[in-house]
Amino acid sequence: MDFGFDDKTALVTGGAGRIGSEDCRVFAEEGAEVIVLDVKEDAAENVASDIEANGGTAHAIECDLTDRDDVSGTIEALREETGGIDILINNAGMVDARSRMKDYDDDIWDRDMSINLTGTYNITREVFPAMCEREWGRIINMSSMAGWQGGFGQASYAATKAALIGFGKTLALEGAQSGVTCNIVTPNIVVGALADLPVEQLEQVDEHFARIAKATPMRQLGREEDVSNLVAFLCSEQASYITGQVVGVTGGVDLFSF
Repeated sequence: MDFGFDDKTALVTGGAGRIGSEDCRVFAEEGAEVIVLDVKEDAAENVASDIEANGGTAHAIECDLTDRDDVSGTIEALREETGGIDILINNAGMVDARSRMKDYDDDIWDRDMSINLTGTYNITREVFPAMCEREWGRIINMSSMAGWQGGFGQASYAATKAALIGFGKTLALEGAQSGVTCNIVTPNIVVGALADLPVEQLEQVDEHFARIAKATPMRQLGREEDVSNLVAFLCSEQASYITGQVVGVTGGVDLFSF
């Protein structure tokens, strides 16, 4: 299936991360020019180099999403270099906070709001209007199961991921008559090659992962490509009538079971 990315430029925030880097590789394989945007320049360059070594086109860009001047300058430079951003994957985010409310760290709350939510706003604000003017664009907000089920000890993470759902639906409404779609993806835990292990073996490696796998109807966790293949489809021409949707990549863990 041709997704129609040959003349498109795709920007992935947090592009050096596990899911972000897989997003970058899938878009490059489908013919898009890829912007690997990350706060860690060396890591972004490694992803871009790997893509180019495999015949794709990629640029590594260092950018701090919490710095509006940096974001504005970066997007302006990318417009001049690429002609504009057609696809934006809002993937960057922090997920390391684990503390009950009575012990929650104000600095962690502020950090997560700044990166996960305001950082997403900052770059979308720079990209979305031009998409509407060109009458074509695709945006994916990477949320989480925690965004609509909550996350024990994850107040700031869950709050920001829930906010990305509302933000994404608003973008979908505002872009609907301009050829711009926005959808929200909510993955289960993604663990790469560990997803291939039976639960019994996974218990010996990571008890936390094993517990979640046991609660998942498919009895396994996700892989990065499970998420990235969906992301690519939602950005394709074939998905032009899909917008404002929250799509889970969960193995069924969100289903009610007795």
